[in-house]
Amino acid sequence: MAVNEKAYHQIIQEFANSSVTLVAVSKLKPASDIEALYKLGQLDFGENYVQELVEKQAVLPANINWHFIGHLQSNKVKYIAPFVHLIHGIDSLKLLQEINKQALKNNRVIDCLLQVHIAKEETKFGMDAPELSAALEAAKHLPNVYIRGLMGMASFSDDQDVVASEFNYLHELFTTHHFNLQPTAVLSMGMSADYALAIKSGSTMVRIGSLLFGARQ
Repeated sequence: MAVNEKAYHQIIQEFANSSVTLVAVSKLKPASDIEALYKLGQLDFGENYVQELVEKQAVLPANINWHFIGHLQSNKVKYIAPFVHLIHGIDSLKLLQEINKQALKNNRVIDCLLQVHIAKEETKFGMDAPELSAALEAAKHLPNVYIRGLMGMASFSDDQDVVASEFNYLHELFTTHHFNLQPTAVLSMGMSADYALAIKSGSTMVRIGSLLFGARQ
């Protein structure tokens, strides 16, 4: 399937009177699909795999904002450190320290989101509340990373009450740590199936793939 232009315009219209940023999740999709959406005005794209992101960044327009949204291994940070716009899924202090180290080598300050484990599923990554507090404290001594906010993935569930409670919990942590007082702070939660619920719960950034690009092989 080619890019769903109708769905894209509909989502952009939905977000017109809000401060929600759309990240188009382009993993496993060809550069031509990204270029098609870029020509419609989309600048923020999310990738899950380092090698794929590096390859696409090399051939696509320089003003694209690349978001790394997958599970990032410390030994792969160096490949995206020169250009990545925002790293979403930071789930350990060790990873944050490595990002700081590679950002320093590239004379950059890299924007980061700390990932909180909010889902019932054990397969999801993320910090618990005490680990989050410790990471935020440690980040004060890491000058080449900037913690923009938080990220989380809700349970894969048809029970809207469960999903809403998980989003609301993440929003509470976002508020507790005073991110809500920063005008550029990011609360990244919500994907194709649950983004409307996430926005109701205070999300400022959603990651949408299948609605825009169709199902992945």
